[in-house]
Amino acid sequence: MGLAALIIAGTADLFAGLLLDSMEAYLLLIPGMMVLIYCAIGMRGNIYGAMGSRIGTAMHMGTFQMSFRRGTVLRANIDSTICLTLTLSVAMGAVTWAVATYMFNGTYSIWDFVFISSLGGLLSGLIVMMFNVLIAKEGYKRDWDVDNITAPLIAAIGDIVTMPLIFFSTWIFLCVLKVSSGESIITILALAFVVATVLYCVWIARAEVSKRDFSGEAKRIIKASLPVLLFCLIFEIGAGIIIQHEEERLLEFSVLLIMLPAFLNEGNALSGMLTSRLSSMIHLGTMRTKAAPPREAFENFAIMYICATLTFVYIGAIAYFATFLFSGGSAIGLGTSLLIITIAGILVTTLLNFLSYYVALLATRFGLDPDDHCIPITSSIMDMAGALVLTAVVMLFI
Repeated sequence: MGLAALIIAGTADLFAGLLLDSMEAYLLLIPGMMVLIYCAIGMRGNIYGAMGSRIGTAMHMGTFQMSFRRGTVLRANIDSTICLTLTLSVAMGAVTWAVATYMFNGTYSIWDFVFISSLGGLLSGLIVMMFNVLIAKEGYKRDWDVDNITAPLIAAIGDIVTMPLIFFSTWIFLCVLKVSSGESIITILALAFVVATVLYCVWIARAEVSKRDFSGEAKRIIKASLPVLLFCLIFEIGAGIIIQHEEERLLEFSVLLIMLPAFLNEGNALSGMLTSRLSSMIHLGTMRTKAAPPREAFENFAIMYICATLTFVYIGAIAYFATFLFSGGSAIGLGTSLLIITIAGILVTTLLNFLSYYVALLATRFGLDPDDHCIPITSSIMDMAGALVLTAVVMLFI
């Protein structure tokens, strides 16, 4: 199930890479766009991947109901993820503006970035949530282990939905700027997003809580997740900065730009898949948490290596042939492309295996819920580590 989901995710991410390759004009027009894109993609996976992990655990423990009624696990996850999406979108816009201004000589205002980030984040978040609920519904009906499929599929959906909607938001932004008082309109709309975010958070904070159901779960999720997600934003921004610095090389070699979203997404998907499995095992008591990873953990590590090798080779091959079909050819040979992504993939998988286990271990030791913390932390660190590893391997061969 996991391998099938990873291959589907890798294929879907090919379209995200092709879209990125075709949007060169936007990337060059607005300094910091690459930072915003990869930050938005990473945070989308963090928020909705954690939602999928919580739903998977609820299914294993028998507390999940396919109901949108207030007081159910599903409704609590929907309320909390909308609040987190709005909050993190505003924060991403503000932080990306600072990075673009002080590191890449950007000239656009903070409200410009907040508008693009918030509009793109809300639209993509609603679509990703719809798919998350659909996966939960089908998994519940068919008795699937959603821990094996949610992270890869949600990560892929997040990529192919977030990227075009960020570009769509950018297109709207540029269209509005052309009209009279365009900058003022953008500022008003950005402020409206900030006000809506505050009001929605206050509404959840003031909602009545009952001990007889899960009506207080949304509040708990936000309280537990928001500090972690804001901390993870640092790593997502770091990954974006690394990629932004390599923008010229990526635009020169189309195959690298096309395979980049799929490479980073597979790292996210594998870490999300592993942490979801480890979280459920810890909740169910089927794996002991020790200083050295136990046998059950190494069995899962082996699964990750098998899935990683197959999917990274597949991604390298389809990205190479897609370059010929859509970009007129590749300046890098097939053998070099496969060697780059395979070596980088194995290195990234080794990092994520041990990172996932020890993050789950520390979360348990400190009395935290692994479902809330493991996927955001591991995914964000792996985004930055994956960008560093791939950049280093590319520099070694090119």
